[in-house]
Parts: sequence; structure tokens; C-alpha cells
Amino acid sequence: MNRKNTVGTLLEMKQRGEKISMVTCYDYSMSRLVDAAGINTILVGDSLGMTMQGYDTTLPVTMEEMIIYGRSVVRGCQNAFVVMDMPFMSYQVSAAQAVENAGRLIKETNANAVKLEGGAAVAEQIKMIVDAGIPVNAHIGMTPQSVNVFGGFKVQGKGEANARRVLEDALAVQEAGAFMVTLECVPPKLAKLITSKVDMITIGIGAGAGCDGQVLVCQDLLGMNMDFVPKFVKRFGEVGPAIKQAFQDYDSAVKDGTFPALEQSFVKSDCSDEFLAKLDKEY
Repeated sequence: MNRKNTVGTLLEMKQRGEKISMVTCYDYSMSRLVDAAGINTILVGDSLGMTMQGYDTTLPVTMEEMIIYGRSVVRGCQNAFVVMDMPFMSYQVSAAQAVENAGRLIKETNANAVKLEGGAAVAEQIKMIVDAGIPVNAHIGMTPQSVNVFGGFKVQGKGEANARRVLEDALAVQEAGAFMVTLECVPPKLAKLITSKVDMITIGIGAGAGCDGQVLVCQDLLGMNMDFVPKFVKRFGEVGPAIKQAFQDYDSAVKDGTFPALEQSFVKSDCSDEFLAKLDKEY
């Protein structure tokens, strides 16, 4: 029988050497499936700007949008630990702003933790959020909200100086109080080293198998993204083509008149042919 995942149970999994699963999803129906499958953690990512809204980056996503999507996801969960992304410019201005918005995300969605991007640069924000009683999932390496600084979605930690910077960022967010850190697009040996150096949980995405756990966006792992597929994605299903085929079959059935058939109609509720003929004549 599944049990509720918490900060404590997740940290115990790391200590026992058990891998932790995380899936990014954005709505009630999908979160019910993810939760029922036994996935440990769900991220409500600001990647919804790209996956659900069609933007090129995560930057346009607002606090209000995160709250709407987050509420939907939490309602579908019984056991999964739910993490909410803090969207662009919801925490960068000041630590006070960060605490206020982190509090909104938890209070208005009933999620379990927040995630914010950045290493040493956001250590003060992380500390104040944790001091307010809110668990923090940090995020270092390739941080999508900094796409304009990086000049695109690029691997981080390449070369000795950059590898040192990523490791120091990990140590800084741990010192600030984060219980978990996402390592995105980090070379695998560096990610494994970071995992061995910190007591935090490390969750990899494009960071190799040496992390304590892994995260993928549900649409990516299900094969629903029919355009660009990142290098770090493995498709565990081909749901996209199946959905497309189902829509095509529905379209054909509507147009050729085979749907709806009698079994999809409320036949027993109809009046008699005689009465309907009478109505036909009257009107």
C-alpha cells in the first residue's frame, strides 16, 4: 500500500540509497494517474508556459497561473509530494517578495514545497522561505528562467571553472536550508560528485544516473510532444500518436454517421412513434 510522501520519507529514501521518482504535470486528471502509479513527487513546473500554453520560454508564466494549475494537481493527489515552481520575477526582487509569494503558492494550492531557480544568488531567499516553514527545492545548472543569459538551453558545468561554480551553488543552497535540489543539464560525473557531497536529495534532469532521483515532464515521457524531444528524454510510451489516431477515428465516425450509435443514445427515454408523429404534424 502506498504511503504519503513527505520531506522526511524522501530524505530517508536517499539515506537508504533508494531512487526517487518525480514527474512534472499540470492538471487534475494527469496528476491522478501519476499519483496512482506510485510516483513519489510531482512538480507543477513553470514549464507549463511551454507545454500547456505554447510559449517559447517559461518567462511569461504568472503567479496566478501557477496557482490555478497547482490547485488542480493537488486535488488529484493522495500520496505524491507536490512541489510548486516559483515563476520568473516572483522571488528575484527581494527575500521578502520571495517569502510572500512562496506563502501564496502553499496557502492557495495546498502543495508541499516550492522550487526556485538559482544557486548562491538566491541563498538569502531560500533561507527566509525555509525559516517561514516552507520546504524548498532548489534548482541549479541549466535554469530555464535564465535562458536569455545563457543564450539558449545549454549544458552547464562544462570546464573546470563552471564545474566548480555548480558545486559551490549546490553547497550554498544546502547551507541556506534547501532539502532537495534539481540538477538540470549537468555533466553526469559532476552530478554524481555533487550527490555524494550533499545531504540534500538531488533530482536529475539531463544529469545522469548518479542523482538520487529523476524528473521528466509527463508529455515528454508519454510521447505526447510530437515536435522537439530533448536529448535527456526517454519515451516510456507513445501516447501522442494514439491520441491523434483516436481523434481521427472520432472525426471519421462523426462524419460517416456511425457515431453515435443506438448504444450511445437514450433510446428508452424516447416517446412512442405515434406521439412523435403527432408532434410532427402539430408543428
